[in-house]
Amino acid sequence: MSSSHGVESMLVGLLEASHLTTLEELPALVDEYAARVGLHGVSIYLADLQQNVLRPLAGHGERPGEESAVLRIDGTLAGRAYQEVRTLARSGADGQAEQWWVPLLNGTGRLGVLRVRSAENGQVARGSMWHLASMVALLLVSVRDYSDSYARLVRTQPMNVAAEMQWNLTPPLTFANHRVTVSAAVEPAYEVGGDAFDYAIAGDVLHLAVFDAMGHDTSAGLTANLAMAACRNHRRQGMSLVDNSEAIERVLITEFGRSTRFVTAIMADLDMTTGRLRWVNRGHHPPVVIRHGRWVALLQCPPAHPMGLNLSLPVHMCQEQLEPGDRVLLYTDGITEARRPGAQEFGLERFVDFVIRRHADGLPVPETLRRLIHAVMEYHNGQLQDDATVLIAEWHSPVIRHRLDPRSLLTGEITAAENRP
Repeated sequence: MSSSHGVESMLVGLLEASHLTTLEELPALVDEYAARVGLHGVSIYLADLQQNVLRPLAGHGERPGEESAVLRIDGTLAGRAYQEVRTLARSGADGQAEQWWVPLLNGTGRLGVLRVRSAENGQVARGSMWHLASMVALLLVSVRDYSDSYARLVRTQPMNVAAEMQWNLTPPLTFANHRVTVSAAVEPAYEVGGDAFDYAIAGDVLHLAVFDAMGHDTSAGLTANLAMAACRNHRRQGMSLVDNSEAIERVLITEFGRSTRFVTAIMADLDMTTGRLRWVNRGHHPPVVIRHGRWVALLQCPPAHPMGLNLSLPVHMCQEQLEPGDRVLLYTDGITEARRPGAQEFGLERFVDFVIRRHADGLPVPETLRRLIHAVMEYHNGQLQDDATVLIAEWHSPVIRHRLDPRSLLTGEITAAENRP
C-alpha cells in the first residue's frame, strides 16, 4: 500500500541510483523501486519523433522496440492517455482497474507513457503513479542526450544529415510556466532541411523565432543552423531584435557570400508580465493572433528583405499588446502552401480554423499541433515538398502565481478569474 514514506523512499532511491545509470538500465531500476509502493509491471513507452506510435524501452537482454509491443497513439488507451495528458485505467473482468497508463512529461513536454499495475486504485495510488512518472521523465531527459539508443528508439525511419543537425539544435517541442505556453512541430521530421524554430526565456522576456532558409537540402540546413546559432549568440549579448537580425545577415554574408544563401524569419520578444509583443519581419509570413478562441488577426509589420540578400531595406520593429489567453502563431510556408496534385493549397484560413476548432475541443496545445501536422501531411498525400514548421505561444495572465498542475497549462483549463490582468 502506498504511503508518503513509501513514495519518498521510492523517489529518493531512484534519484540516488540514477547517477550511474544508463538508459538500458533504467527499466529494471524503475520497476525495482516502484515495487516499494505497490506498483508492479512498470514499463516505459516513448513516443516516436512524429508522434504516431509508442515504443517500449527495453532493458538489458531485451529486444528494443519489438513491433508486436508497439502501440498506436491513435486508437489505443495508452495513446489516449498521451494525447489528453491524463492517467487512464483499463479494467479487468471484475470491473476493477488492473492496468494504468500515466503520461510522461518533461515539464509539460510529452515524452511517452508509463504502464503500471497496482492492486490499489485510490487517490493515494494514483498520486504515487504520477510521482513515479514525473521522476522517470526527469531521468529519461538526464540520460537521453548521451544515448544513441534513445535516438534510435524514437526514430521509425532513417534520418538525413540536415535533419540530424536541426534536431540537435532544436529546443524541446513544448514548454510552459504560469505565464506562457509554447509548443512547436516540424515536418518532414526525418528530412527537414531549411526550417528551424527557437524560443528561450531571459527574466520576464520570452524570445521566439522561426527561420526558413532557401532550399531543402543539407546546404539549407547549414544556413538555418548558422542563422539560429547567430541569433542565440547575439541575443545573449543583449542585442535588440533589429540589431540581431542585421548581425545575422552579416554572419550569413561572411560565410556564404552575397545573395547565395538567405533566410526569412520572424524574430519576436514577448514581455510575459505586460503581454507586449515586439517583432521584426525579415521577408516572412506575418504572425497570426487568435483571441477568445475565435477572433483572428494578422500582425502586419513592414517586412525587410530576407537575411543574406543585403538589399539595405530598413528593418522595422513593430509591437502588439496581447490580451490574456491570446495565442500567437508563427509558421513557415510549408504549412499554408502544402497541396496535393490538382488541389488547392492547405491555406492560412484552413490552418487557423484547424487550431481554433481543436482549441474548442479542449485539446492540449501539443496535441493540437500533432493533429495539425498529420492533417497537413494527409492533405499532401503523406509527402511534403517543403518543410512545414509551426510554433504557438499562448500568453496567460500575469497575476497567476499559485502552483498550477502542468496539465492545466497544456489544456488551457485556467479559470477566467485566473486569466484576467
